[in-house]
Amino acid sequence: MSDPNRPPFFSYGSFPSSEYQENDPAFNDWSSHPFPQPPFGAQLNYETPPGYGDNPAGSHVGTGERSLNSKVAIPRSANPSSWTSSGRVSRACENCREQKAKCSGHRPTCQRCQESGIRCSYGDRKREKMAKLEPQSAQHVEQVMNELNPDNDHFTGQEASTPSSTIRLSDTARVSSPAASSPGISLGVLDHTSEDFNRDEKIQAMGFVGEHSEIAWMYRLKRLLEQTSPITQQENPDRHSVASANFFLDDSDIPVLDDVDVSQRPSQTVADRLVDDYFQVVHPSFPIVGKVYFLRQYRSFYSAAYVRPGKKWLAILNLVFAIGARYSRFMQSGNDTPSDDGTVYFSRAWQLSMSDAALLDHPNLQQVQVEGLTSFYLLSVGQVNRSWRICGISLRSAVTMGLNLRSEGNAIAHVSKETRYRVWWSLYMLDVSLCVMTGRPPSSTDEFRTTPLPVPFKEEDFSDDRVVQLIADQEARNVFMEALSAMGSAQSRTEAISVSTPETAEQPLFSSNRECDQVASSAIDFLTPNISLYFLYQVELGLIVRETIDTLYAPGAARKSWREIEMAISALNVKADTWLSKLPPAFHFRHGTRVFEQQRSTLAFRFYSTKIIIAQPCLSHLTRQAPGTEPPGTSCEVMAAECVDFACHMLDLLPAAPDASWVYRVSPWWNVLHYLMQSMAVLLTQLLLRADVGSAKYNTVLEKIYKATHWLSEMSVNDPSSQRAWLVCHHFISHYAPAVDIGAAPVRHKN
Repeated sequence: MSDPNRPPFFSYGSFPSSEYQENDPAFNDWSSHPFPQPPFGAQLNYETPPGYGDNPAGSHVGTGERSLNSKVAIPRSANPSSWTSSGRVSRACENCREQKAKCSGHRPTCQRCQESGIRCSYGDRKREKMAKLEPQSAQHVEQVMNELNPDNDHFTGQEASTPSSTIRLSDTARVSSPAASSPGISLGVLDHTSEDFNRDEKIQAMGFVGEHSEIAWMYRLKRLLEQTSPITQQENPDRHSVASANFFLDDSDIPVLDDVDVSQRPSQTVADRLVDDYFQVVHPSFPIVGKVYFLRQYRSFYSAAYVRPGKKWLAILNLVFAIGARYSRFMQSGNDTPSDDGTVYFSRAWQLSMSDAALLDHPNLQQVQVEGLTSFYLLSVGQVNRSWRICGISLRSAVTMGLNLRSEGNAIAHVSKETRYRVWWSLYMLDVSLCVMTGRPPSSTDEFRTTPLPVPFKEEDFSDDRVVQLIADQEARNVFMEALSAMGSAQSRTEAISVSTPETAEQPLFSSNRECDQVASSAIDFLTPNISLYFLYQVELGLIVRETIDTLYAPGAARKSWREIEMAISALNVKADTWLSKLPPAFHFRHGTRVFEQQRSTLAFRFYSTKIIIAQPCLSHLTRQAPGTEPPGTSCEVMAAECVDFACHMLDLLPAAPDASWVYRVSPWWNVLHYLMQSMAVLLTQLLLRADVGSAKYNTVLEKIYKATHWLSEMSVNDPSSQRAWLVCHHFISHYAPAVDIGAAPVRHKN
């Protein structure tokens, strides 16, 4: 159905390969002239993501005239004789059903909506909605729907005389259950703000924190406890601010050295170690730089004194050094710590690419990579707010380059296209992580993305004919991805070497008479577990997280009934379980191969984090349930309990004895504090609001809290963010569970 309020689509032309210096195999001269970049001098400008909080009805009513939660008024026609409707129409539009008004049934816009100048939508019927789900998901959702309201004929396939495209509570239930009729209250979904985020520098440094952040969960827990606890709190300006639960370092300065010599570089011994650390530890999860071509250029830079690369390539190199140095300083101790830490390298990169007014320059691929690496570095040093802002800039630069769309231009080499796809997905995954940490909306819109999923082959294999054919043939690529997705846990995706199996004999994966099927089959035969296959699974999980944010935590969720939210939770939970069921043995959390130990750990942390984000609204619903309201239902209770179990499982990933070196050797060290505090927010909520003292559940939760706080204490030795996190947890326990002893405050080494 066409949407009169949607702007027309624009065509995106292809870009010549000469604009993409780093990753084009045809580009041989990657050096530049002595004056590649003109000087500028303006400050960065960060814009609010477009469309956030837009009027969903498309009317031009100002925000001061009515709230976002109010219904759309459909005025009666000034000329009622201008349209007629004989009898009852088969289906009324959503607006007319909402207003209980007679609908003309015209498509795409009924008469009332047309005269009122508002968007008309007929929505999907129940069968149409269910058809969009996978069979397992549809069955699970059907069970939840029947459990919630077995007598409602919307759930039995019979449509009432005035059908609704959404599942809503009855008027009686709305009166008796305020929490159910206003899910935003019971969920904590934010469709407004109550703080002045311009009040002082500390609040400005943190900025707005949305509901899907563990910081918001901790703050909400604090306010609930303050309302019910007789303990007198010491009054301070930040007590009623979400900043009181923040543990990141955005309120501290970023040291950028003004007197660094951008032409300096470390010795080749130090440089080799830093580059190797980066590509071994960070690159598998963040392949924003083309490894093969970058290493070729890097070796040329250190072996030929006459080579003079451009500023942006040097900035990329120094950011690789900075991230590698950040990792090295935590893996080494005492006098072994490198004298050149990440601050020097980051300062050089900033001077080369981000100081002055780089944003006034038109972006190219290298600038996108510089901005993405800058965001990642800021994340690694605890500057989450700054990281989120720079990541948004990088995504905008990427959209400017058309990286959000599939490339079909003949002027760009196929390997270069694949590298650019990985640049996009690296930024996408970084953005999803930062959105969860800050509770903010994503910086990109999925409706405007057609970038294919990355092919699961190592970059070193891009020269293999089987991979080249797959990358070059979009139809073969689609068949390959469908076949990869169709293979379940019983037979690993990477072990399917025949066209069909006995189980799928009636429906073979590939056809023998189509060239694209033969290309896809050959690629399946060639596929083995590798870091690119791991990255593909990481992206698939990130897509589920993104859908969860959009569905459960966007301001629009405050206008949904609890039953709609519960259905969405069930469907998302099934999607996450389906993802896990198809995980190859090499990447399985508990019985994979040691060679992929870090990748298995990262997927495990991300999986349990995803499950927590999906289930957390149920835990929130129970803790904020108004006294005397109707019971939330079995499904909500089950998901809330599973949310606590997922938090426990996440902490089970950590060794019993705290060992900071394990964090940097095995876990996703740039995100591990976020995962720890995510689980702690859930466990503290269970311990302080829901658990029965002395019960088995209580003892289990208490044991995991001990483990988490001991790990935070160990990590605090070298990480100020971890020390702040420990203090936040200590505040909760000392004030509201004083019998629980988590030990003395950790002593942090200055670095």
